[in-house]
Amino acid sequence: MTKKGTLLIAVILLLAGCSKFRRIEKSEDWRIKYEAGLNYFARKDYYRASILFEQILPIVRGLPEGEKVEFNLAYCQYYEKLYLLASDQFKTFYETYGRSSLAEEAQFMYAYCLYASSPDTSKDQKSSIDAMNAMQVFLNRYPGSQFMNRAIDVITTSQQKLEKKGFDNARHYLKLKMYGAAVISFDNFKKNFPDSKYLEEAAYLKVIAEYELANVSIPSKQLERYSSALEFYKELVDNFPNSLFLKEAERYYVESQQKVNKLKNTKI
Repeated sequence: MTKKGTLLIAVILLLAGCSKFRRIEKSEDWRIKYEAGLNYFARKDYYRASILFEQILPIVRGLPEGEKVEFNLAYCQYYEKLYLLASDQFKTFYETYGRSSLAEEAQFMYAYCLYASSPDTSKDQKSSIDAMNAMQVFLNRYPGSQFMNRAIDVITTSQQKLEKKGFDNARHYLKLKMYGAAVISFDNFKKNFPDSKYLEEAAYLKVIAEYELANVSIPSKQLERYSSALEFYKELVDNFPNSLFLKEAERYYVESQQKVNKLKNTKI
């Protein structure tokens, strides 16, 4: 068979499939839509399945079929990557069918969809925070869950994203020459993430931020801020004696010391 003939058959089958779906969609018998929806779902045609499930959901809610429709609809939205819609649907499910054997999975998926919806670290991480909190609630409720390892992975990965976001924010202040904000952000980062792998670099960048802050400060503030830069350098040395940043940081230390000596001599 030629490529043209194969393509023609494919088009005919597609049109036939569309025509069949339209007939089902227009049917007034919810049972037909229910069975067809399950069929499409099994064939991983989540788009068509979700359309049919959404149509009959108000009718079957409260019926035995309603549980499966709500649960499958949530998964349709998840597989279609409509993560926030899916999270709401999973939440509605476990709140409505709290005694269902599927409630545990639904509560896990609610949190997992929040996690899946979270963007990269260059953007707001509210979804990551919400996912962490939701997963912790899930683990508290189902401590021996079959989803426990995946839940822990979500919490760990979300924590790492928040850590990276915090470090990038502080570094961005330095890049924008907002030196005071950078120093405060590096301090907050250390408090919020005391075990972070970025602490060494953060300590080094804080030396730079304080030094540059002193450079642009009014004369009455310079002695105090150059002195702080010296202290920040000593903290870097004490906490990371083998740091790869020491050589570069030492330059800021030497220049800060020279500035301090000059300012003290000027006062005399």
